[in-house]
Amino acid sequence: MDDAIALDGFLDEETVPGDLHGTTARFRLTLSPTDERTDETILPCTVADPMLAHAVLYDLQPGAQLRVTGYLRLPRTPDEPMGLHVDAIEVLAAAPFAGPAEDVLDASPAELHVMTGHVATLAEHGLIERYGPYVVYHDPEIAATSVWTATGAWVGKAEYPATVGGLIDQFERGSAADES
Repeated sequence: MDDAIALDGFLDEETVPGDLHGTTARFRLTLSPTDERTDETILPCTVADPMLAHAVLYDLQPGAQLRVTGYLRLPRTPDEPMGLHVDAIEVLAAAPFAGPAEDVLDASPAELHVMTGHVATLAEHGLIERYGPYVVYHDPEIAATSVWTATGAWVGKAEYPATVGGLIDQFERGSAADES
């Protein structure tokens, strides 16, 4: 594996079989080197090893942080996609929430930080999203957006979803100031 590369990212969507028998798998890895949404890259990944494909299809949950190792396939023609042929996967952090959406509906706002990370649209009850290492809950009942780190540390509450980025920036500046 001399030319292999290792990349860290988040699995934000369900994995899919690459063939009818499930001996290959495909998924998209979200890479975010700066944790800014504008810097994110979506990288299509394929797994050809049947045992690894089985693990990808049945063991990985959206929201998991992964380190994938493989070979980057660059397009040779304009209509050919770029992708990574994955030979190894390491789960750096399991998905914070892998259960059914009903569990979120019954949870108090204080419990949401424990079970989020899975992007789930909860039409009349709100929306849970992941912004890199941050978990965001848009609550329509109180017209506010609550933000936690994926480890459960409280970041704050934003009145408007558009101000979440500023809240996270302020939290990171405060965290950096606390460390010095």
